[in-house]
Amino acid sequence: MGRIDLSGTWTLRRTATGETVEAQVPGDTHSALLASGRIPDPYAGRNELDLQWIGREDWAYERTFDLEPGFPDGGLVYLDCGGLDTLAEVRINGKEAGRSGNMFVRRRFEVGGLLRRGANTIRIDFRSAEAAAAALAKGLPYELPYSVYPVQSPHRNLVRKVQCHAGWDWGPCLMVAGIRDFIALESVPHSRIEHVFTEQSHGKGACSIRVHVETFSARAGRGQIAARLGEEERRCTVDLAPGTRVTSFDFEVRRPRLWWPNGYGEQPLYELVVTLDGQEVRKRLGLRTLELLNREDGRGLSMVFRVNGVDVFCKGANWIPCDSLPQRQTPQHMERLLESAADAHMNMLRVWGGGQYESDRFYDICDRLGLLVWQDMMFACGLYPATREFLASVEEEVRYQARRLRDHACLALWCGDNENVGALREHRACRENRDRYLVDYDRLNEGVIGRTLDAEDPTHAFWPSSPCAGRGDYSDNWHDDSRGDMHCWSVWHEGKSFDFYYGVQPRFCSEFGYQSFPSLATVRTYAPEGDWNVTSPVMEHHQRHPRGNANIVEMFTRYFRMPDGFPWFVYLSQVQQALAIKTAVEYWRSLRPHCMGALYWQLDDCWPVCSWSSLEYGGRWKLLHYAAKRFFQPVLVLAYRKTPDGPVEAWAVNDLTEPVQGSLRARIVGFDGGIRRTMKLPVRLPAGSARRIASWSAGDLAPSPTEAFLHLELEAGGHRSENDFFFAPWKACLLEDAAVKAVVSSKDGTLSVRLSTDRPALFVSLEAEGIEGEFDDNLLVLLPGRERTLRFRPWPRGAKVRADRLRGALTVRHLRASYR
Repeated sequence: MGRIDLSGTWTLRRTATGETVEAQVPGDTHSALLASGRIPDPYAGRNELDLQWIGREDWAYERTFDLEPGFPDGGLVYLDCGGLDTLAEVRINGKEAGRSGNMFVRRRFEVGGLLRRGANTIRIDFRSAEAAAAALAKGLPYELPYSVYPVQSPHRNLVRKVQCHAGWDWGPCLMVAGIRDFIALESVPHSRIEHVFTEQSHGKGACSIRVHVETFSARAGRGQIAARLGEEERRCTVDLAPGTRVTSFDFEVRRPRLWWPNGYGEQPLYELVVTLDGQEVRKRLGLRTLELLNREDGRGLSMVFRVNGVDVFCKGANWIPCDSLPQRQTPQHMERLLESAADAHMNMLRVWGGGQYESDRFYDICDRLGLLVWQDMMFACGLYPATREFLASVEEEVRYQARRLRDHACLALWCGDNENVGALREHRACRENRDRYLVDYDRLNEGVIGRTLDAEDPTHAFWPSSPCAGRGDYSDNWHDDSRGDMHCWSVWHEGKSFDFYYGVQPRFCSEFGYQSFPSLATVRTYAPEGDWNVTSPVMEHHQRHPRGNANIVEMFTRYFRMPDGFPWFVYLSQVQQALAIKTAVEYWRSLRPHCMGALYWQLDDCWPVCSWSSLEYGGRWKLLHYAAKRFFQPVLVLAYRKTPDGPVEAWAVNDLTEPVQGSLRARIVGFDGGIRRTMKLPVRLPAGSARRIASWSAGDLAPSPTEAFLHLELEAGGHRSENDFFFAPWKACLLEDAAVKAVVSSKDGTLSVRLSTDRPALFVSLEAEGIEGEFDDNLLVLLPGRERTLRFRPWPRGAKVRADRLRGALTVRHLRASYR
């Protein structure tokens, strides 16, 4: 077997004019044009609007390569293409080698007859996906609606491409094309390994593993397939008749070390190696059982993920592509984001259906970190064709992705799409002729996606859509919280107060969110200080929700005094976002086992923008992410009041697989720093439970609600949790000026900041502008007489930052200082 890697430097040609620039592969058109200086940064200012022409034109990638003596040495030669985006025609030495119209399928073209000794040329022509979609739309017998956003490439639902490339309410419209993954020539001796996939069976202290090896052969012969798991090896001589065959091996692992989601245990991985005639496939298997439980009960239909017999409360967020320019989606960037998710006690990410099936590297990292993956198929917020050609392409896509991903320990669920059931109600054409569109939807969703996944991966459940109530149910799960998963958007889209969440009791909430601005450091990358005004054209361009900035300001008036200047506006928007999501998550965690999942929208950004993310573009933590690290911690104390005249309830949650006990200390703290009252209560929490610890009359606790707040400290089972409850809106609280001091020091290479205050300081935020990294805590309620020391962790890990540099970059903010 031989392989010639064709990544590296190619020539990118603008088909219409013949202009050329250098291009890196893997890569994309926009990145190549940017690197050559032909276009400005599409993320800066409003440059994106001037770059729409790129996606409307055809482009070609070209290069030459040498075929050395000895390659190929007989057998088959393939051009192995990991990701052609999107409508591609491949030519070698001027002759057609193959075509592709679906970027989500790996292509292997047999090209042995097209090669010659010495120099060879390869050219891949990419037709404009935007132009192709427009042409397809003209041929439709009836309209296929889709959600439209401020900057939009039309009819994105007609081509099998990343849907958010066409624009979204948080992302730019950049219709990139290119070779986005590996590309290589591969020589094999007439037979190749197509796929390796496994099945696990657990019981009686052992794990039985069946390894299936699918091979393709072009001629009759014999070969030897070997499979090694750990120290054990199995071999088999097989007849390689023309066509495809499957060979199976059985292994048994005694006393297996089980793989667990983050926070529930370790993530050991067993290496599986399969070989055939010099070819090798490696996988790392996590041994575990995983079930999706959907059970009818007196309150609807449950949705519970059970791993190794333990019901897991799924804590996490939704994942979108980490950059709109594929060339920037590096393993290092991806790893930073995923490690940040795990650091915040997340155990599940939903790979959202308007993005992409992620690279193998993404799922490998999730395996290592214990991040379960709810995997959407790549359909979102629209209706799709049900033509024979489209459905055949989708079937090929689903089959390939199922075989590629099914063995990852992190994979928890296949989901058919994002909000496409809702599209049946959202668009006028669908409401007027719902039967037509429902039939088309079912042909795609159950007829192809569900059927293919059932056949290709019976080891994981298929969930038709998010949100939905299971197979065969096409009801409205945006507002029905009793069945399956729901999307709860009333607080953001409808302007409901944060207290609205107390009236929602989901079985599993897979989307909900609130927006904030990114940090000033990120704002600087797209807007000069002259545009630091929330209604400036540049600022509005980097807000893709039509009412986004108005929503943020309107909610300020409900809870806060208006901030003094743009830097304080940014700060307060992040505080507000954190409090919104905190309200929902803490309440829903107190409902377990009725509710068993909360995945907020969204984890990351694909460009610098005002959005719902907790990690802004580049990976910097917003205040929401620091809040998530606390409200997702395994042992949690919280307090809420569901109605204005109702009691204040204190709850404790234990997600651990073992019981814990300890004590809760509750104190009424005046805004002058004085302690008005102290209470101490015993706490005993069974494994996997939520318990109400106390219920008080708000009037008894704080006769003057604007002068004090409730501070809670829980210590149980070696875990510590702190939380606060405020009796009045923060704008009404009589906050006193606080002198917050920050002392930076360094010891043994560890940077730390010691904080102190003379008065209670709410939502203390530290930011180190210009230094990549994050603190181990942030967004604090700082009390007099209680110093807090925070560690700063530079990125990348191991980077060295001097204390004086951190001292010079440090900004400390708190709520009272945000207004005059």
